[in-house]
Amino acid sequence: MDKGAVLSEVNGREIDRYIDALWLEKGLGAHTQASYRNDLKSFALWLDGQSLVLLKVTAADILGYLSHRHEQGFSGRSTARFLSCIRGFYRYQIREERIQDNPVALVQNPRLGRHLPDTLSEQDVENLLLAPLLDDPVGLRDRAMLELLYACGLRVSELVGLTMQQINLRQNVVRIVGKGNKERLVPMGEEAAAWIQRYLRESRPILLHNNPDEIVFPSTRGQGMTRQTFWYRIKHWAGVAGISKPLSPHTLRHAFATHLLNHGANLRVVQLLLGHTDLSTTQIYTHVALARMKEQHAEHHPRG
Repeated sequence: MDKGAVLSEVNGREIDRYIDALWLEKGLGAHTQASYRNDLKSFALWLDGQSLVLLKVTAADILGYLSHRHEQGFSGRSTARFLSCIRGFYRYQIREERIQDNPVALVQNPRLGRHLPDTLSEQDVENLLLAPLLDDPVGLRDRAMLELLYACGLRVSELVGLTMQQINLRQNVVRIVGKGNKERLVPMGEEAAAWIQRYLRESRPILLHNNPDEIVFPSTRGQGMTRQTFWYRIKHWAGVAGISKPLSPHTLRHAFATHLLNHGANLRVVQLLLGHTDLSTTQIYTHVALARMKEQHAEHHPRG
């Protein structure tokens, strides 16, 4: 998308109307809203170049845009996400009786290979958890964050946005408000709880400069931490731990789910812990666990 391009008023107005409706109906987070808006804006800018408007496109117009995306080198997965976005957009327009026919109805998704999420071995996780230096407040904070992230399988936005009211150290559970404002209770386990207690006692008051605040994990400025800041921190400690494979906060969420299944956890329990609405979203981790079992079989069986 050309960031300097100016969107026509009529198309811009339709996008704003839809994003506002999404927020009211589903309570989507800012990151998801921005993703939807970018997909719709890219499509609308292309339509502007064809002298078309969003509410008057045909299936042929959409196919023309998909061809344009292919020429621009967009992946099949990116295009599938775009189609999911505009399907929601045009379903909303039909429901609001602003159009009669859905131009996306006969457009098929590109075929995608199953992408297995990147994950870490249990030893990798152990090395990562041991990497932060504990003789300064930031290192202790980072250790507590990594422990909680792995213990609970949180999304990074859920982790950095945690408030003190969401943590119950008497029962060792965390109350998470996830996507769509859906709540779930996640046990943190004794190990993570112990690190959280130590961090709250020794490090958090220093980071907050003794100012009262509800945020659990403040930055060095005593304010809420951004997702990008924690991404930088986890990359830093991965380097210290000697982990060379691609790593992000979401990788620990994948490891949480995969390691639970490897040790016999029920798939529906993992679904609830992750906050997945659809079980099929969680089932991807069974493929990760199976792939790991095949690797172990090939490595250790005499006829592997």
